[in-house]
Amino acid sequence: MEIVSGRTGSPHVTSQQFRQLVEGTVGQESYILTSGENLEPELASNNILKIRSGMMSHHGNISSIKIGTYDEVELTNGSQGMKRIDLVVNRYTRNTETNVEANNWVVITGTPVASDPAVPAYTVGNLQEGDLTDDCPVFEVHYDGLNVTEVKKLLDVADNMGKMKTELAELNGNYANNVRFIFFTMTPYGSGNSSALITTIAKINSLFGITDATPQNSGAVIMNGDGNADSLHAEGVTWQGENLYAVFNKNVNGRFRITGLFYYSPAGAITLS
Repeated sequence: MEIVSGRTGSPHVTSQQFRQLVEGTVGQESYILTSGENLEPELASNNILKIRSGMMSHHGNISSIKIGTYDEVELTNGSQGMKRIDLVVNRYTRNTETNVEANNWVVITGTPVASDPAVPAYTVGNLQEGDLTDDCPVFEVHYDGLNVTEVKKLLDVADNMGKMKTELAELNGNYANNVRFIFFTMTPYGSGNSSALITTIAKINSLFGITDATPQNSGAVIMNGDGNADSLHAEGVTWQGENLYAVFNKNVNGRFRITGLFYYSPAGAITLS
């Protein structure tokens, strides 16, 4: 084991270690990181593609176009009467003699065909295993004849922590407004009538960890939990004050099993006409 984020007296943090950190934080796939103009493409002409500022991660490798600038990528002309798809890849390379690493835009030209052009092949590397080349496809450039008809962005923009925190708070808020359920099974005691107490407002509050349960926003759906032991049919439930009773098709005596769902709706019920 060796320290990475500490002082040792000499330079010691490697690009591989940094990529490990990024992979563990952002992931091992390819993403555009929220920064600048998020590498937005702009077709300046049929021969020039501008790529606006931004940053991306590919297999833990971070590369960027400085904010306030853009890169220009030279495209190859289309072919009269033919269709083609070119790939614009962000290519990682490492020099075997100097170990200097770099990222550059490379256009991989597809094969012109009359219809249904295929995306050209590219180099898939593994930086953690020391591969010298690793391509990340970022854009597809679609040609119909001489003209570029589409520049297709292939990478998603990864949410930053601030946005994820906001979305998580919204999700939790939405969850708080959704109907919640708890599965239950029980063996109430029948005393010769057609109903049995199964829960109370206080119990609903305790089960759901709430304080505002009412007969209007909570209740239960039930069924006979053991038809082999007793042929009774559960016909529903009814609130009487703060007590919830299961109602059956006949008088019941002794213990019997029912199963079902308790529910609670923070938003309450809608009123139907």
